[in-house]
Amino acid sequence: MSKKQFFLGMFLASLIGGVVALAGVSFFIQPQPQSNFDEKQQTSFVNLLSDKDFTIPDGINFVASAEIVTPAVVHVNTTISYSGRQQRDPLQEFFQFPQRDGGDQGRPMPMSSGSGVIISSDGYIVTNNHVVDGATKVDISLENNKRYVAKIIGTDPSTDLALLKIEATGLPFVKFGDSDKTRVGEWVLAVGNPFNLNSTVTAGIISAKARNIGILENVENNLQVESFLQTDAVVNPGNSGGALVNLAGELIGINTAIATKTGSYSGYSFAVPSTLVKKVMDDLMMYGTVQRGLLGVNIRDISPELGEFLGKEFPVEQGVYIGGVNDNSGGKEAGLKEGDIIIGVDGRKTNSVANLQEMVARKRPGDKVEVEYIREGKTYKTTATLKNFAGDTDIVKKVIPKTFEFEGVVFEDIKDSLKEALRIQGGAVISTVSGGKWRSAGARPGFIITSIISSDGRVRVQGAEGLVEILNDLQGEEIVVLGMFQDGTEYYFEVEVD
Repeated sequence: MSKKQFFLGMFLASLIGGVVALAGVSFFIQPQPQSNFDEKQQTSFVNLLSDKDFTIPDGINFVASAEIVTPAVVHVNTTISYSGRQQRDPLQEFFQFPQRDGGDQGRPMPMSSGSGVIISSDGYIVTNNHVVDGATKVDISLENNKRYVAKIIGTDPSTDLALLKIEATGLPFVKFGDSDKTRVGEWVLAVGNPFNLNSTVTAGIISAKARNIGILENVENNLQVESFLQTDAVVNPGNSGGALVNLAGELIGINTAIATKTGSYSGYSFAVPSTLVKKVMDDLMMYGTVQRGLLGVNIRDISPELGEFLGKEFPVEQGVYIGGVNDNSGGKEAGLKEGDIIIGVDGRKTNSVANLQEMVARKRPGDKVEVEYIREGKTYKTTATLKNFAGDTDIVKKVIPKTFEFEGVVFEDIKDSLKEALRIQGGAVISTVSGGKWRSAGARPGFIITSIISSDGRVRVQGAEGLVEILNDLQGEEIVVLGMFQDGTEYYFEVEVD
C-alpha cells in the first residue's frame, strides 16, 4: 500500500467516525417521549452541569427523612449513682461519653450521655438500657434546646432497651416502621448525638440482618436476645439509643453497638430491630416489665462443626438444632424432641438462633406459635403455647417499691438479692437526693444506710420506713450515717437533722 492510499484510508475512516458521532448526538438531543419518571424527576444531565436545580430521585433522597426524624431524636444525659470502684461494661465503653462535674467533698458524680427517640406526642422515649443503667437523674434535651427531666418507666437488659417519659405534649415523634420488611442493601439513616454533637445524621445501608455479636452478658436467666440489624452508617459514642430509620422516616431500629477495637466507629454498627423494640416498649408501658414467652428448648445453629461434633449429617444447611427440651415447657407439650431441627416459626424461615430468638421474643406468655421442624428427614408442624420462666402463662406486673421521704431524701427498702450479695441483714437505699445539706454532707443515690449513730448510741436500720422513724426521733441532733455503696465499699457521713 502506497503512502497516498494509507492517508486516504485514514481520512475516510475519520470522516465516517465523525458522521456516526454526529448522528448519535442528534438522536439524544431529539425530543423523546415524556415518561412518568421524567415528569417526576424533572432533571437531566444538562441542568446538573449547568448549575440549575437538580431533583434527587425520591428513592435516594435523605433530606425528607432527616427533616422528619431529627426533631424527635433527643440528647440523654444521665447522672450515675456513685460507686467506689464502679466498672463499665463493653457497651458503656463503646457508646457512653463519660464526663465529670464537681461533687461535694471531692466525690464527683459520674455522668454519661447518649441518645433517645420520642415515640409518642405525649413524651414517651425509647433508648438503650446501658445509657440509663444506674442513673439517678435523666436529663433530656430536645433539638430546639428545651430541657426536661425524664422518669424511667422500665428497662430490659435482655434487649438493652429502656422506656423513659417526660411531661410534655404535642411533641414530634418517629413512627414505627416494620423492620421485617427491611432488606439488605436498603438505604438507612442513623440519627443521634455522637461525641455530644447534637442532631447528627449519617447514612449507610443495611449490610446484614439477625446478627448476633455476643455483646449482651450477665443477663438474668441468660435470656438475652441479640438479633441486630447491621449497617455501615457511621455510629460513634453518644449515638447509643438513637434512631435508625428508612428513607420514609420510619423507625426500623435503635442503634445499640459497634464492632470496634478502638471504641470508635470502624465500619459496622448494630441496631435492635423495630419489631422487637415496639413489643418491649408496649410491655414496659403496660406492665412495667417485659413479658417473655419461652419455647423452653436448648438450641444451636446448624453448622458443619456441629455435625462433626455430633457425628451426624443434617438434611438442611441452615436451621436451629434442638439440643434439649425443658420439662413442663411449651416445646415439650408441643412434642418437640432433642435432635429436631426448627426451620420456621409462624410461616417464616428461621435460619439461625438469633432469628428464632427474635421471633419468639416478640411473643408473651400464653401466645401460641406454629413451629415447623424436621425430624429424621421428614418435615412436621406443631403448635406450642409459650410459657414464662416460672413455667406458666401468667402475665407478671412489676412491683413498684414503696418509698419514704425525709428532708428531700427519698429512701426505699433494700432488695433481698442485694442483702444476700452484701451479706447484710437490713438497710435502706437512698433513691434520690434533691439537694441541700444531705447532698452536701455526702449522701448519694444508691448508698445503703445500715446504721445511725447519735448521742443515744448506734441503731441498726432494718428498712426505709424504720429509718424515717429513727430520723424523726433525732431532730435537732448531729448524727453519723453509716453504710456502703452497692459494690460493698463502706462509707459514712455526718449530717444535722432538723
